[in-house]
Amino acid sequence: MTDDNPTFLKFKGPETQIAAYEFWSVLVRPKQCTMGSLVLVAKGPETQFSSLPSQAFTEQAHVIKDIEQVLSDAFGYDKINYLMLMMVDPNVHYHVIPRYSAPITFENWTLEDGGWPGQPDLAGGSADESLVASMVASLKAAWPEASRAS
Repeated sequence: MTDDNPTFLKFKGPETQIAAYEFWSVLVRPKQCTMGSLVLVAKGPETQFSSLPSQAFTEQAHVIKDIEQVLSDAFGYDKINYLMLMMVDPNVHYHVIPRYSAPITFENWTLEDGGWPGQPDLAGGSADESLVASMVASLKAAWPEASRAS
C-alpha cells in the first residue's frame, strides 16, 4: 500500500525506509533537523487519524517502543517529540524528532538542536544524501530483525 502513498513517496520511501510493519513504515527523514529524525507513516490511504483501522493503533505502541529503543541506543537523545502536522503531506504521519541539549555527531557529521529546549527547528539541519544513506543503513541494521525493512 505504501507505493501509492504520496506521503511515503514524498519522504523518499522506499529508499529511506528502515522498518516496515503491517500498518506503519518508519523512514529516515530526508532533512535531518536533529540527528536521527524519522517519519512514521501510516501505510494506508487514510488522511484522517480517526480513519485508521483499530489494529493500527495497537501496532503503533510496538512501533513507538522500537523507535525509542533504537534511537536511544544510537544517539542517546534527551527527549523525543512526535509531531503530527499533516498540513502539506496528506496521509497520516508523524515527524519523530529526537531532542538534544548538546551537539551530536554521527560519522564525522555534527548537528546541533537549534530549537532546544523549545520547539524543534524543522527548517534547520541538513539534507545531505550521503548522511541520510549512512543513517538508513545504520538504523536498519540496529532495528529489531522482525520489523527491519528489506
